[in-house]
Amino acid sequence: MTTREIFGLQLRLTDIVLMGTYIVFVLLAVAFPSRVENRPMVLAEMVFCLVFYAVVNALAQRARRRFARFFLRTAAVQVGIFFVYRASIHLVHIFVSRWYDPDIIGFEAAVTGGQPTVWLQKYTTPWLTEWMLFCYVFYVAVYPILSIILYFRHGEETNEEYLFYVSLAVVLCTAGALALPVAGPSRGIGGLSFSVPLQGRFFTGISELIRTRVHRPGGAFPSIHCAAATIMWWSAWRFSRSSFYVLAPIVLSLYVSTVYGRFHYASDVFAGIAVAFLAMALGHLLIKAWNQDRVKAQAA
Repeated sequence: MTTREIFGLQLRLTDIVLMGTYIVFVLLAVAFPSRVENRPMVLAEMVFCLVFYAVVNALAQRARRRFARFFLRTAAVQVGIFFVYRASIHLVHIFVSRWYDPDIIGFEAAVTGGQPTVWLQKYTTPWLTEWMLFCYVFYVAVYPILSIILYFRHGEETNEEYLFYVSLAVVLCTAGALALPVAGPSRGIGGLSFSVPLQGRFFTGISELIRTRVHRPGGAFPSIHCAAATIMWWSAWRFSRSSFYVLAPIVLSLYVSTVYGRFHYASDVFAGIAVAFLAMALGHLLIKAWNQDRVKAQAA
């Protein structure tokens, strides 16, 4: 993937996707002040993220050691992805003022005759809960682990392509979340109730901390977890088949765990997987156009 120099920085397509999203979010927060809760804090955080991303990438470009260059670049992108999600939560009602949870619940009831998130209660056991929520939590670690494997086995370009596709999938999910705000089944907005508690051990406790301290209502549809995990699994298939087979039970369980753990509706899962496939197709076209334009510019 070629680079272009803008304001002294060598920018890649991943940077355009992430920084462009930040800039759009800043403009939306400025344009619709009444739709953003605690707007000064939100704007300050988004501007900080832009500066942080640019500074860390500048340091990565100047790093002489291979590991330092890898670490700074990968960390910048992966932290940037997190803050894209976080910013989208702050802007969740920028276009639409209501929640669509009742519509999702009604749709799933019409299709399945019930609610899959509630159905799964009858299969709840401590060991199954711990496995499911291990998969849900371990997904966060797959980002850097797969980056390390791809970078040190196949080089910087392969890792950059992986980071680009994950970034694009996350950005597409946030666009969907702003168009169709869904709070998630554990928020009580759709009237769902759960009679069986999720009991487990270490990873169950971590997931509950994530639910109470990190997650806020919104960003459920499409599922970023499922979209990004699908991109990771696809990238492993392309570049590291052994990693693909190791990830298979984790990714497949993760799809279920998002519903089992009451973070998502079943519709969110299918939408997230669909977004991943959209990112694969669109990303290929964007990379091709980006590289061709750079070659033409150099030839001229």
